[in-house]
Amino acid sequence: MATICIANQKGGVGKTTTAVTLAAGLARRGRRVLLVDLDIQGSASAALGISVPEGGVSVADVLISDRSLDDVVQPTSTEGLFVAPAGEMLATVDMHLASAMAREFVLERALAPMRGRYDDIIIDTAPYLGLLTINALAASDWVLVPVSCEYLPILGLKLFTETIGKIRKRLGVRAEILGYVLTMYDKRERITAEIEQILRRTFGEAVMPHPIRVNTRHKAAPSHRQTIYEFEGPSGKGVRDYEKLVDEVLARQSASLLASTAASGAHASY
Repeated sequence: MATICIANQKGGVGKTTTAVTLAAGLARRGRRVLLVDLDIQGSASAALGISVPEGGVSVADVLISDRSLDDVVQPTSTEGLFVAPAGEMLATVDMHLASAMAREFVLERALAPMRGRYDDIIIDTAPYLGLLTINALAASDWVLVPVSCEYLPILGLKLFTETIGKIRKRLGVRAEILGYVLTMYDKRERITAEIEQILRRTFGEAVMPHPIRVNTRHKAAPSHRQTIYEFEGPSGKGVRDYEKLVDEVLARQSASLLASTAASGAHASY
């Protein structure tokens, strides 16, 4: 089982679209997937037609009041895909976590009972590096970083990557960069080629080989409470792009597992 945090401190880079579509794509492969919505805007929940009724519980209650995630999780229209939705109280969670014991690991403790029941946990995060996002990083095996093909989003990317490294070192967490995925990719625009060249020069093979092309249907699908798989159909370019991302995510996880197993075997033999 793997926990993947979708994170970038810059907003508007396709983070929620990537979280929702990756989770749906994995579920369509026959996997049981939990999508945790830690974005205070609740965009991932809304995109899937999931809301928290008045008086209902959300992820905020789990983090503030030690409620079980079982009280929160809701099924979606995609078989095998479940959501732990955001709620209005999520905006206040950072303040509550500030005084919590082991405050960076509250989400990790909440997710612990879920790990044997899901094949994948995908966490959507807010576009800032507060305690909510740090909790997501501390609970994750991997970090997938969407990067839109614009100049401003890449300015803080190296700093964000360095910050993840510091969090790993100081908190002793396992989260590693799974990859950087180019979003809103339009090869007709010169800036796209420039951004791609900078990213591949800076991060090398960590950049996913297949970008997510610009596609207005990604913006339209949430208004219909559908994933791109339901809204566009199997031949659409959005579906094709995200299917390649799902393939690459699974391949990288398998390669890492094999490498880890081989290293453990070599150490045991030694």
